[in-house]
Amino acid sequence: MNVTVKTESPQGKRAGTQQTRAAIADQLGPIENYALQPYDPGQPGPGQVRVAVRAAGVSFVDVLNARGEYQIRAPVPFIPGSEFAGMVESLGEGVDAVAVGDAVVATSWGGAFAEAAVVPAASLNAMPANMDFIAAAVFKVSATTAWHALADRARLQPGESLLVLGAGGATGYAAVQVGKYLGARVIASASSAEKRALALSAGADAAVDAGCDHWREAVADVNDGQAIDVVFDPVGGAATEPAFRCLGWNGRHLVVGFPAGIAPLPTNLPLLRSASLVGVNLQQFSKAEPDRARANIDRLMELAASGLFHPRVAHTFPLERFADAMRAAARGDSAGRIVLVMDAAAPELAV
Repeated sequence: MNVTVKTESPQGKRAGTQQTRAAIADQLGPIENYALQPYDPGQPGPGQVRVAVRAAGVSFVDVLNARGEYQIRAPVPFIPGSEFAGMVESLGEGVDAVAVGDAVVATSWGGAFAEAAVVPAASLNAMPANMDFIAAAVFKVSATTAWHALADRARLQPGESLLVLGAGGATGYAAVQVGKYLGARVIASASSAEKRALALSAGADAAVDAGCDHWREAVADVNDGQAIDVVFDPVGGAATEPAFRCLGWNGRHLVVGFPAGIAPLPTNLPLLRSASLVGVNLQQFSKAEPDRARANIDRLMELAASGLFHPRVAHTFPLERFADAMRAAARGDSAGRIVLVMDAAAPELAV
């Protein structure tokens, strides 16, 4: 899919547009707190870049953050959105890694549900040439999370088995692709036939119904009766304990997220299997080990350019319908990502 790009003036204003807009609220809370308002992020300071946002990913984490239900409360007034793609409009002092007019992907702690954003230059990467703005907006965060989890935290080895929970979701789908690249046998668990088909299309060797009776037996059956080496768990809640029980000797259970709730896991289970419960915190990793984090992103950008990642977009919405996009992300029933598209001329898509 392609998005028509309008020509930028030297001042960074879009043709025919007097001012930029954003979805913003003075208080964190329900989606109804947010309204589309005129918003200008200003010009970039030293080390910053102003970007004309073309498309922004909408995730369940973005909704939690907007509600004030994430682990860290965002400051207000607040603009949701943590990943986007767009074009560089202007540069702050000391920035020379990008140029005005470059197509880029970016991450931010809020601010993406807007027609313009000012972000640190370090948060930008050149947009892969084989992606359009819509696809590029939703691959970086998920792919980076999956890579850090599987390569750094689990140290997944070729030939090992990987069980991916929530395999039809954003990070689960990326974990399937990363796991296959690292040489694992990947088993996907997802709640609908459409999501299981999505995981299989990403390269999963087998898929099981997350809601089926005798789920552990189903996992063992598709893994030739063998225990699992690594569990990728972005789900939590009731899914965590049975998944941990699938692990074998020296297994690793990656805690990536818990939208279904924090699981009460009996501590005898790690002892009996000599298995590990391993936390995955990409934000803290980036702060504690910035050089390794940057090397990971550089590697992922190379892999993206080679065609490894194929973000699947289920629905696009114009910025005016940001609330509908957030509700769709909160429901979590889409096989693929939800994306806001800022260009009013771009068609809405339901893939």
